[in-house]
Amino acid sequence: MMDDLTFPAVTELAVPLFIAAILAELLWIVLKGRGGRYETRDAVTSLVMGAGSVASGILLGFIAYGFFMFLWRITPLDLGTSIPVIVLCFVLDDLRYYWVHRFGHRIRWVWASHVNHHSSQHYNLTTALRQTWTGTFTFMMIVRAPLILLGFHPAMVLFVGGLNLVYQFWIHTEAIGRMPRWVEAVMNTPSHHRVHHGRNARYLDANYAGVFIVWDKLFGTFVPEQETEKVDYGLVRNIGTFNPIRVAFHEWVGIFRDVTQPGLTWRERWMYCVAPPGWSHDGSRDTSAAIKRKHLERHPEDRGTPGFEA
Repeated sequence: MMDDLTFPAVTELAVPLFIAAILAELLWIVLKGRGGRYETRDAVTSLVMGAGSVASGILLGFIAYGFFMFLWRITPLDLGTSIPVIVLCFVLDDLRYYWVHRFGHRIRWVWASHVNHHSSQHYNLTTALRQTWTGTFTFMMIVRAPLILLGFHPAMVLFVGGLNLVYQFWIHTEAIGRMPRWVEAVMNTPSHHRVHHGRNARYLDANYAGVFIVWDKLFGTFVPEQETEKVDYGLVRNIGTFNPIRVAFHEWVGIFRDVTQPGLTWRERWMYCVAPPGWSHDGSRDTSAAIKRKHLERHPEDRGTPGFEA
């Protein structure tokens, strides 16, 4: 079996493209007066978060890769590196991404790492670079284990994961409206991903896709962008800071404070880690499900409309 297989570091190779696209988007917004908005401190925070994510990957990446290589050495399967195998790996890894992303919104421990990506109240290409510094500590690397055990080399799995992230960069924009219908039907697009970044009750916990929006349609989490409801970006409770340290760690601090409250049962302490964000032992906070329910109580006319079908 091949232990020393290597693939291009696509995210690093794409950095000049990222910079050029950000400058082009900014120029478009300035010249056209539409298509989004930039706020200097917010954009700088996103860029710092992106740099920190790269640094944490360099410092801690050996943990995930060591785990993957352990699995590679014990699996009897090796599918090789043909183009069809790479394409199949890309599709299956995108399904893996869908579930990791969904866990990231439904399990607070994973949300603590992912929340920083949603912390901007703006939506432009710099937002795509607002990435986690603490992904290793969520242990979501285990969701990739089946791919490696099935015979996909770890280097290939990381390569297609990099392609997935590069694809997702361009969908973080308001400068592009709706794509052709066939594209919107199959692929994740700026319109679909704007919904995912919305704090509106209608848009919560929707459109987890990385590349293929079909996963959301298959698993019942797809919500189309509504012409009548503009997306309000950010968190249900915005943190109101441009400090990268606070952005990166505020939810971990929140978990620690909740878990160490006096008088809780062990089950309650555990739930503060693994229940959906917003769960509280005394019902003093709202999960996304509770937010949707309360919205329908105030606006019963929305029942049955996109985002409120259940």
